[in-house]
This record gives sequence, C-alpha cells and structure tokens, in this order.
Amino acid sequence: MSDQLTLAAETRDRVGKGASRALRRDGRVPAVIYGLNQEPTSVHLEEKALMKALMTGHFMNSVVMVNGVRTLPKDVSFHPVSDRPIHVDFLRIGEHSTVTVAVPIAFTDEDDAPGIKKGKGVLNITRHEIELVVDASDIPSEITISLAGLEIGDSIHISDVKLPKGATPAIDDRDFAIATIVPPTVPTVEDEELEAEVAEAQAAEAAAEEEPAVEPNDDDNDDDKITPQKKD
Repeated sequence: MSDQLTLAAETRDRVGKGASRALRRDGRVPAVIYGLNQEPTSVHLEEKALMKALMTGHFMNSVVMVNGVRTLPKDVSFHPVSDRPIHVDFLRIGEHSTVTVAVPIAFTDEDDAPGIKKGKGVLNITRHEIELVVDASDIPSEITISLAGLEIGDSIHISDVKLPKGATPAIDDRDFAIATIVPPTVPTVEDEELEAEVAEAQAAEAAAEEEPAVEPNDDDNDDDKITPQKKD
C-alpha cells in the first residue's frame, strides 16, 4: 500500500495572481482543497516540504494529510522554465472513499523472459501506469508485472495482471495492452548510410577544429596580407 504523507499548511487570506506571486517569493506554494460537498479552502505550503513529498515518486497516488484533512493530490502545476511547483489541487476524501488513481507499473523477471534473454527481443511498453478504482485506504504504491516465460510476439493485457484485492481498472470496456515483446531492431541499408554520413561530417568538423589559427602579420610592411602565425 502507498505510504500516507503529511504536509503542514496555512490558510490563505488573500487570493489572486499578486498574492500568489508574493507567496512564491517567500518559498510558499499556493494550493486549494476541495470536494466532499464543502467549500474550497485556499492554503499555502512550504515549497521545500512539498518538493520532498514530490520526490518520493508516489505523491500523486498517496493519501496526503493536509492540516489533518485527508486528501488526494489531483494536480500539480510547475513553472515552465524553473520546474518549481507553483500550485497544487487537493481533493478531500473520506477514510474509505472510492478514488481513481494512476498507479505506476514495475516490470520484473526480465532475465526469465526467453524472448528477451535469448531472442534479444525488446520490451515495448505502451502504458507506464494503470488507472485503478480503489479504496482510499488501500491505494497500491505500484503494480508488479512478471515477464517470466514471455516470448517475442507475446503481449501483456490488463486481463493478465493480478490486481490488488478490491481494485478494478478505470477502463473497463476493453482488454487494453500494457506491453509487448517485439523483435530486435535490424539496421537497414538506409540506417547504415545515414550513420556513415554522420560519422563523415563529424570527422570533417574535428579536422577543421585542428587547423592552425590564422592571424594578421605584425611586420612593418604596409601590405595587408594575412599570413599564418606559428604558435609557440
């Protein structure tokens, strides 16, 4: 089960762009808590504490206690240049609320997959996470899928995955694929020609960089000729 996280927060007295910018200058991140048929609450968090929670890798599928309120993170906005968090949305939930979360997938037993180990096949992953409908108290930190016994051409569908008790896929109208073992990529003639052209261009560029520098002469003649100067 995913770990429960805790974040301290303070209520925001003012809202708006100007107030939010002032908070960010002070190392705080504006946030909103909504849901459970209650009025939204505007708060702000310490940026360092939020970053630490984000770095756990499972922030978005963890129950987060914000000042004693049980929540589930629904969205984190980041600055387009600095990648610093600039706003967070939290959804209020009950202890046993049914929630929809995106749970990351972890693939294991690659060495026991003949298609990869012997056939030199490649694991082509089409989904890195699965959206699950689960009880808020039983959110898994990840879904583990074994590759043991898989050959080239074999696919893994959601029906092949053993989900935690009580969890169901959010997509329930089709047996969607998660990964496939595909044949190794065989270089074509075009690929080899392109690689040769790139190598030739790189060699020419390297040779040009090694040519001696050309500088104006410093003799007393009045000519404007430029002659190569020997470097010490």
